[in-house]
Amino acid sequence: METYRDMSNVLITDDVDQQCVDILQSIGFNVEKDLSLAKNSEQLIEKMKNVDILIVRSATKVTAKIIENSPRLKLIGRAGTGTDNIDTDSATKHGILVMNTPGANTLSAAEHTCALICSLSRSIPAACASIKSSVWERSKFMGEELNGKTLAIIGLGRIGREVAKRMQSFSMKTIGYDPIITAEQSATFDVEFLSFDQIWPIADYITIHVPLMNETKHLINAEVFSKCKKGVRVVNVARGGIVDEKALLEALKTGQCGGVALDVFEEEPPKDFTLIKHENVIATPHLGANTKEAQKRVAIELAEQIRDFKMGISLIGVVNGSAVMSQFSNTNRSLLVLSRSLGELLIRINKHEDISSPITISCHKSISPMVYDALAVYFSFGYLHELGNSKANFVNAQHLLEEKGIEIRMTSGKHDELLVIHMPSDHNNSSNKLNIVHEVSGTLDKERLYLCSINGHKFENHVPLQLNRSLLVKSYYGSFYNYLRLLTYACFVLGGDQFQDSNVTAVYNTTHSDKNGDIKWCAILTS
Repeated sequence: METYRDMSNVLITDDVDQQCVDILQSIGFNVEKDLSLAKNSEQLIEKMKNVDILIVRSATKVTAKIIENSPRLKLIGRAGTGTDNIDTDSATKHGILVMNTPGANTLSAAEHTCALICSLSRSIPAACASIKSSVWERSKFMGEELNGKTLAIIGLGRIGREVAKRMQSFSMKTIGYDPIITAEQSATFDVEFLSFDQIWPIADYITIHVPLMNETKHLINAEVFSKCKKGVRVVNVARGGIVDEKALLEALKTGQCGGVALDVFEEEPPKDFTLIKHENVIATPHLGANTKEAQKRVAIELAEQIRDFKMGISLIGVVNGSAVMSQFSNTNRSLLVLSRSLGELLIRINKHEDISSPITISCHKSISPMVYDALAVYFSFGYLHELGNSKANFVNAQHLLEEKGIEIRMTSGKHDELLVIHMPSDHNNSSNKLNIVHEVSGTLDKERLYLCSINGHKFENHVPLQLNRSLLVKSYYGSFYNYLRLLTYACFVLGGDQFQDSNVTAVYNTTHSDKNGDIKWCAILTS
């Protein structure tokens, strides 16, 4: 959190409601609004030298070049849902949070989707244009009822659910798919959960409500159209690029697609209007969230999210900072700090040796996989923090570790300890084999952190891991004489170094003996 406390200068480059400015200024932010910068990247780069927070909608393209030339930038706020106009990978690499307002435009986008479905069923825009041209063509515009038709909803998040609720009132049968919810969950809002292969042949209408990413680019393509009913109708109010526009145009020409309503396009604004001018296409210029209510809502929500983050109250809407968000939750905080502490300990003990990859973090079966990403980030931060990497924070730590060629793998294991961290133990060329640590484990007791074992050697009593106390961990051969020598070494030889002005307060020994040399480990705690 310390990284983000000194945020003060805010730049807004897209048309965001004035209430966003007012809220941020009321809590002490310096806010500048310059809409001309949205289309002038060179001037924007020059302006970004003193900016802590950049707020955009969809017009400003926040590229890697802009991010790399923003030395103070800590947060990019998107007044809306999609963040495909922001290079999130580059932001993450540079430790910059990317924040959106995922719920603020839900109702507007859902209502626009429903309006387009209705327009498709009755050819409303074409009929309107016809009569305005002084032509009476009643027989040309034969529509069909929505009653009894099957609506396939691809993406069952906030917007998809609101669309389902509204179109069910037209007595449409709603089916759908979403990779992160279950059939039981979709049943609670009366959507039958089916696979893609089950959906395509039975859908009369398909509406899309997923983000644009590698996995969803051209999700609706020529192969999908070939599996659909002849005359299927498609609505896209999500993101351009999810529907393959070339395949769509071909499907319209053959009649495989009976009509499409597009609010978004692969290129915005479009330069080629061939698809848009097709008689069975209804097109609107990205109006899904373009209502007075939605724009006011996204502006207020974004400002409030930034305010609450600045004040340390909460962190909502961040798309690349699960570990930062976890700092505002007491549920797993101690577990995450344990992961960080074990990362620090591992590099502290092995500071003269190269760390092998991959590093495996094995979690007790009681730990939810939902926490795995944050655990990996906390471990990475502890590891890099101990190395003195001042650029590392809870956004970019794992990325920086991967740049060093160190991969982290998360798994679940059958062990008593909450976390067991393991790395390959190939140190044949090491001059210090005895003190190489390739595995550490830790646990919690009433939110207190403890070291349980090293290299499979369990301590007789768990060793406290406390930020304000130094811990020396050393291996020794099993005789009591060698143990006393090690204790003397810690008390006197290190007196002017790690333990200067410190007192040895506790000594912990392992019980397990190594069959090759009877090696034991000793942990010496000082105050």
